Amino acid sequence: MPELPEVETTRRGIAPHLEGQRVTEVVVRQPRLRWPIPAELTTALAGQRIDAVRRRGKYLLLETAAGTALLHLGMSGSLRVLQADEPPRAHDHVDICLADGRCLRLRDPRRFGALLWTRRPAAEHRLLRDLGPEPLDQDFDSDYLAQRAHGRRAAIKSFIMDSRIVVGVGNIYASEALFLAGIHPKTAAGRIGRARLARLVEAIRTVLTQAIAQGGTTLRDFSDSDGRPGYFQQRLSVYGRAGEPCRRCTGTIRSLTLGQRNTYYCPRCQH
Repeated sequence: MPELPEVETTRRGIAPHLEGQRVTEVVVRQPRLRWPIPAELTTALAGQRIDAVRRRGKYLLLETAAGTALLHLGMSGSLRVLQADEPPRAHDHVDICLADGRCLRLRDPRRFGALLWTRRPAAEHRLLRDLGPEPLDQDFDSDYLAQRAHGRRAAIKSFIMDSRIVVGVGNIYASEALFLAGIHPKTAAGRIGRARLARLVEAIRTVLTQAIAQGGTTLRDFSDSDGRPGYFQQRLSVYGRAGEPCRRCTGTIRSLTLGQRNTYYCPRCQH
């Protein structure tokens, strides 16, 4: 599933092509995605100017004066900016057509993505209202993390992957951040001191910032907004490297299962 860096990379790729453009029509070929595409969306979005393309967690927000379209890429979704008359391929489910003759085309083979519409402020939408702070915003700091972690017995990896605590720290980046901070993934969140939590906050920021700068991490095929083949593969320190030597010490990377997710760590570097 695309994680925060992939979604942010997509946002940065499509925003210059969409912002300021007027939507002429919305062509829905397959309305049955993770949730049905609301019938209202096609009429409400048509004729509107896209004022901004923002991101909240793993959701892309196309903001207009009439409301906001919420896009989620699910497990296999991708977005491309194309000429509107280019014939659709299999799994090209939606075109948001623009006044300049191009369109934003949503492709989603597994149909786990979403395209929804809200006339209310996007922050009040049921999918967004309970989300924690963005990991790169000032609201996410050691004071906040210590307050939320106090008394919690949950493993720190599961804790930071909870979108109600902080958004966008998916499985890959949680493993990488914990390695950088030197924290064992099974350590109870409430047992980690303030100084170590501060290191973890900085590690999360560092890992995500580097991943965004490199265009995200792709483990499956993906296309960016210009249709070029996927993102750059990041040089991961622990994720997917069980049995290989640690890049920092002479230990061997191990794996375990936490919350039904594979978790990777170095037993020497992480305590």
